[in-house]
Amino acid sequence: MAHASGMHSLEFKLPDLGEGLTEAEIVRWLVEVGDLVEIDQPVVEVETAKAMVEVPCPYGGVVTARFGEEGTELPVGAPLITVAVGERPQSGTGDAAGAENSGNVLVGYGTSEAPARRRRVRQDRPVSGAPAAGSRAVTGQSTVPAAVNGQAGAPETEDGPVPVISPLVRRLARQNGLDLRELTGSGPDGLILRADVEYALRAAAQSGAVAPTAEPHTPEPQAAGTAAAAQPTATAARGEIRTPLKGIRGAVADKLARSRREIPDATCWVDADATELMRARTAMNAAGGPKISLLALLARICTAALARFPELNSTVDAEAREVVRFDHVHLGFAAQTDRGLVVPVVRDAHARDAESLTAEFARLTEAGRTGTLTPAELTGGTFTLNNYGVFGVDGSTPIINHPEAAMLGVGRIVPKPWVHGGELAVRQVVQLSLTFDHRVCDGGTAGGFLRYVADCVEQPAVLLRTL
Repeated sequence: MAHASGMHSLEFKLPDLGEGLTEAEIVRWLVEVGDLVEIDQPVVEVETAKAMVEVPCPYGGVVTARFGEEGTELPVGAPLITVAVGERPQSGTGDAAGAENSGNVLVGYGTSEAPARRRRVRQDRPVSGAPAAGSRAVTGQSTVPAAVNGQAGAPETEDGPVPVISPLVRRLARQNGLDLRELTGSGPDGLILRADVEYALRAAAQSGAVAPTAEPHTPEPQAAGTAAAAQPTATAARGEIRTPLKGIRGAVADKLARSRREIPDATCWVDADATELMRARTAMNAAGGPKISLLALLARICTAALARFPELNSTVDAEAREVVRFDHVHLGFAAQTDRGLVVPVVRDAHARDAESLTAEFARLTEAGRTGTLTPAELTGGTFTLNNYGVFGVDGSTPIINHPEAAMLGVGRIVPKPWVHGGELAVRQVVQLSLTFDHRVCDGGTAGGFLRYVADCVEQPAVLLRTL
């Protein structure tokens, strides 16, 4: 039995997540009311305009209240949870009482030891008229677990979470009133994929059981003021589906709109014979060792071209009316994920070889798919490589990733008729495009950069001059 004597509640607020972020959306709670948490244990997963992060609580004790349902946006400084600290509940395992507060309130900071495994405090069923021990706080007041209140009854049981491939899938089901427990996942070990939810929603819409714009299930009681924040800002008319522009998708929308407003961009393009580049990659991979990706070779070509045309590795300081040129290349690359378009950044790409670039592209791509990219991995780029050929298209005129000054686009590589050695032949052809800020250079510089890239694609030996 837990003892209430000497216990007091501390309120943990949404901390400053850095990078100028002022708000975050609750994606998934990692603790329930009544859970015993250790110092610096992650208690909630939130999505900011930069990334998905887990927020650790600096207090150790019993969670007595949660503020905000999944899908709710909270500003920095808003209450997240309250924790009863002081005399720790005895679990019979011999755990000793620890410090109440680590003093660490920023994401990524914590004690040197990993937090202990989350344990559930045994709770007794409340007497009639009393709130359930596992319920959320209805107001700002703390909800003390029944074990602390000394109420008697049978212990509470609860089902485990339904395995889904990402929090977005869970949110999609919740917003459309779909019970995930009724679905059979088509992924490994029954994992529910986004396609499973979309198929179920289409089937339900056809049968009239669930409309695509149905309101979510009635939320559980929550902290005062958060219910209104969780509601949509507009009601969708019949035949409409409204998706809020928030989180990463909202941040991307804002950045693209700003780029269009502020940057006088222009695009030039050229077709290149990539047959020799593909042969060179095949030869590299046949020699043993880690496999080299095509994206890594294109990145290596980019950094060599930027060394020759540094004007494109820059940004414009509009207030100072200055062009700021960088002596390093932090190479961004566009990656499409279930959460929207993200642009992870490979730091110091100019100093990496093809093997290092391949490994870093793979690491950042996987982090993007799982939603674990950090704000630092999504900011600070000086030039972007956009391989839109993976979508099966030949060309594009992309929007520059503000505040950068240029972006190289690469289309699909496909067999096409090509004049080679004075004769018509079938070659592997790719379209390359360069979108650039016309304030940092003129068309001659941009054309020279793109022509050099094309020459390296057609004759990879050209790169030997800069290796």
